[in-house]
Amino acid sequence: MNSDKKLKLIVGIPAFNEENNIALIITKLQSVFEKIIVCNDGSSDMTGQIAEKMGAIVVNHTKNLGYGAGIRSIFLKAKELDPDILVTFDADGQHRIEDIPKVIEPIISGKADIVIGSRFLGDSDEVPTYRKIGISAITKITNMTTKQKISDSQSGFRAYNKRSIQEITPSEYGMGVSTEILIKADKKDLKILEVPIKILYLGDTSTHNPVGHGASVILSTMKFISIEHPLKFYGIAGLGFLSVGLFFIVWVLQIFSESRQILTNITLIGFGSSLIGVMLIMTAILLYSLVSVVRERQSR
Repeated sequence: MNSDKKLKLIVGIPAFNEENNIALIITKLQSVFEKIIVCNDGSSDMTGQIAEKMGAIVVNHTKNLGYGAGIRSIFLKAKELDPDILVTFDADGQHRIEDIPKVIEPIISGKADIVIGSRFLGDSDEVPTYRKIGISAITKITNMTTKQKISDSQSGFRAYNKRSIQEITPSEYGMGVSTEILIKADKKDLKILEVPIKILYLGDTSTHNPVGHGASVILSTMKFISIEHPLKFYGIAGLGFLSVGLFFIVWVLQIFSESRQILTNITLIGFGSSLIGVMLIMTAILLYSLVSVVRERQSR
């Protein structure tokens, strides 16, 4: 990217009931960004009205749809505005304005398509222990699905270049959107880099239940794996069930040949496991064929 050209920088802020923080954050961001997008995700307070009065471009959801829906709306609005760089920034005051140059620098220098502000590359003592454990587990699951390995898959502080903005359209409405974007970016061979950032935890400011957050991300990851790699996701499980079922069926036949008795429980396990295995294998083949047809049509 040509550093001599004046870059069009836009920041996107998903916000839900953040009237206490939004004005200060917008004021600080206005010194850096040409335009500020605020997705007011069905807030019941004055978040949307304050953002509008502060001069932000506000996308209003009539009801609370979730963090992912906010990120999706920001991406769709950014596609219309066509910036050189889009930065996503949380509305709860945990991200530092002074870390923005560090996050966008790899994009300006052409080293990356997407940059993640990682809480774990530097000193992560400020991150609560339970969050470290949860984020680490989710990141390991994410890294199992991508070629590029990262340290913080759930950071909302990210920068995207023009290509990544145009090629990625999030569809996940929940907290799994962070994982979805990484999976889609990896599939499209977009270069992902991380830079260390500091996070400001002023008490427990998160509005997301950690158990619900983790479950949402794991389910989202499983959904995208099943679509991107149906033969592995369903086929391996199907072969496992089929192998167990055949083992029990052979056992039943062996017992019957020796004693002329049929053990009902073992028989049910054998035929039940075999049936599940066959169904999963058929699902893998059908979904793989369907996905292949869809991809072929999209490539034309």
